[in-house]
Amino acid sequence: MYNNMTLTHYHYHYLYLRLTFYFSHKQTNSSLLTIFSGDFPMAVDNFSRSVHTGLQICKRISYGKDKASMTAPKAPSMKKSSSSSTSSSLRQPENHLPTAPMVYAVIVDPSIVDNPDICSYQPYVYGHCDPPALVPLHMHGVTMEVDCYLDTAFVTVRGTWRLHCVASSASCDCKIAIPMGEQGSVLGIEVETPRRSYSTQFATAQSENDVTKTSNGYLMKGNTYMLKIFQVEGGSHIHVNVRWSQKLLYQNNEFCLSVPFTFPVHVVPVVKGYSMKEKVLLNVNSCTDKEIMCNVSTHPLKETRRQAGELGFSYEADVQKWSSQDFYFSFSVCEDDIFAGVLLQSPSLQDCDQRDVFCFYLFPGSNKSIKPWRKEVVFLVDISASMQDDPLERSKDAVIGCLSELNQQDSFNIIAFNGDIQLFSSSLELATDEAITNATKWMNTNLIAAGGTNLLIPLKQALEMVGKTGESIPFIFLITDGAVEDERDICNMIKDHLMEGETDCPRICTFGIGSYCNHYFLQMLAHMGRGCYDAAYDVDSISERLPRMFNNALSPVLTNITLDALQNLDSTELYPFRIPDLFGSPLVVSGRYHGNFPDIVTASGIRADLSTCVIDVKVRKAKGISLDRVCARREIDTLTAHAWLYQNTQIEKKIANMSLQMGVPSEYTCMILVQSDKIKLALDTVQLEEKCSKLENRKMIYLRNISVGFGDLKATIDNLPPGIVDLEVNEPAGIMMQAASSCWGMFLDRCCCMCLIQSCSRMNDQCAIVLTQLCTALACFECLNWCCELCDCCSDFC
Repeated sequence: MYNNMTLTHYHYHYLYLRLTFYFSHKQTNSSLLTIFSGDFPMAVDNFSRSVHTGLQICKRISYGKDKASMTAPKAPSMKKSSSSSTSSSLRQPENHLPTAPMVYAVIVDPSIVDNPDICSYQPYVYGHCDPPALVPLHMHGVTMEVDCYLDTAFVTVRGTWRLHCVASSASCDCKIAIPMGEQGSVLGIEVETPRRSYSTQFATAQSENDVTKTSNGYLMKGNTYMLKIFQVEGGSHIHVNVRWSQKLLYQNNEFCLSVPFTFPVHVVPVVKGYSMKEKVLLNVNSCTDKEIMCNVSTHPLKETRRQAGELGFSYEADVQKWSSQDFYFSFSVCEDDIFAGVLLQSPSLQDCDQRDVFCFYLFPGSNKSIKPWRKEVVFLVDISASMQDDPLERSKDAVIGCLSELNQQDSFNIIAFNGDIQLFSSSLELATDEAITNATKWMNTNLIAAGGTNLLIPLKQALEMVGKTGESIPFIFLITDGAVEDERDICNMIKDHLMEGETDCPRICTFGIGSYCNHYFLQMLAHMGRGCYDAAYDVDSISERLPRMFNNALSPVLTNITLDALQNLDSTELYPFRIPDLFGSPLVVSGRYHGNFPDIVTASGIRADLSTCVIDVKVRKAKGISLDRVCARREIDTLTAHAWLYQNTQIEKKIANMSLQMGVPSEYTCMILVQSDKIKLALDTVQLEEKCSKLENRKMIYLRNISVGFGDLKATIDNLPPGIVDLEVNEPAGIMMQAASSCWGMFLDRCCCMCLIQSCSRMNDQCAIVLTQLCTALACFECLNWCCELCDCCSDFC
């Protein structure tokens, strides 16, 4: 990243590559050049390299005699831990990706790196870091509060970090990293520094450019939100308060909470004398009147409260090393049979929808004697060119694993689609060992990524194939990474086919890969088919999420569920608009209504033996629960799918109002960062100690939109792999640069051969200085832009 002025063989070779890249790809706009800009979202590899470089730079810092011992004893052992349950939550820090809330110093000029307390001798460092190095800051305290309601957890982390690696006379930008758990969604961030304060809020964008032109605030792989704050002085303390929501997983009849809380060793303060306090507060409200049983905890929690359906825990300790594992907690609601409940809440005065709120939940219980359904399963697997390599291979592995879990009385088929379709069999096949083996061989031979994407033909084929006998429950699993033009036509076709509500209507389960498919279209298909939806926004998570969706969907407990009270209310709106089936995890449905709920309502559904299950459901007022806040994410997603399907601007405005009111992200709002400068005013000499600060120069910065969007048809047509951003190319400039590239390539082929590189590698310091001066002189002529790029290349190793 930085070195002295002596140029080596490697440096000239690297310069050759950079110049070749520049003349091959330079455009009139600057979009492509942002690849080298540290302000734009980093790839995971670049992020890891930047942190590695930052850690190397910090080795220059001298802490003198105040340096603490690096062999501090480990934190207290965790109680009630289970190696089988917690092994997945342990992180490997070698890749330097954030595994807990972190703050990094953004180092462009390495000469500012120093101990802010003791100015030490630092030899001057030439050049700058491109991309900027990232130095993990020392953390001096952390508190985490988690509130769990039904299937949702709200996490708040408050921490204090110190800019320990920048001289007190200098300043730098800082990046805040917030890794979140299952389906995490950022709700708010507040930051305090000596000179500035920052806070986020949701707003409607005044223009599209407000959002598209900004580079601050983005999601990195692993569902980690990154945010930059500006110009923090060396030695300053940074107080950060972050809030997000995430889902609780339901596995083996228990709720599982996993929060990233693994801090690397290099965030431990090096200087002696700092107290390090770690605190965790956990509140669990199952929203039922059933007893809760705590099963596994990675941290030594102390129970502080126990009531019917509620638990409270706390953990607080002075530590010498921060938490070295993610916070994991699991609990179960003790009940063997299926049980349900309804919660009611009146709207607040600020609520844009003044109808009452209700929430209906249905738990599958832990009864193992439930008879399994006989199933008909059709897998629709996208084999367009964009699914090449990992996306397709991981999807095939998940389908093969799912086939092995089918019972022999179940039947299946596989349809591979791109612009056309390929069928494993002309009809459904019984899930025998022989058929599964043949299907595996067929997939390995025929599922080759190529061509475009057409969803209508395979969906029609699947609908014609299932639900004919009336003795099985039919499933259609759709796996795709692309968007298509006729998505609304497909929804209308599915709606006409499924709305009768009979048991033999196919259950449609959808799985989206990447950001180019229309995830709201996939959600709408799942809502119509009483099925389930999930997504893998990065390829690596396919292997975990897709099998989990298969396992959940293929274990139905009740189908065709109804709630009689909904038909007797004056008006009602359900989210989603059809009650899904009860699969292997709890079912939660919310809504708005006018009218009066009776004290007891009746829920009914159909079991696997085709008998009707009737459940008397107790209706209760929600106490100690912000029900609209718990249900906000579900309601906004459902309404967004409706707004997209019906192209209804009134629903869009309603979603925007809900987003602003509840502080939940949506497609029709964006997050802004409010920056306030603090100007400290010294009063007269008598009141010198009574300083006050006022907030001035409030600045609103629009952050990048991190919502999932409505798909990218152009990226699908171009068969871009999931996650690759298509940079627009200016055609006239592209033609000119292609000609320039040819000429420059001919020049480099003749003048930048290995002989020249070897000659340059023998250049001494004086010649290197002359070469630098020559580049500077060229800037006086018409080569200014070229020289700027050349200097930028040279600065990487100068």
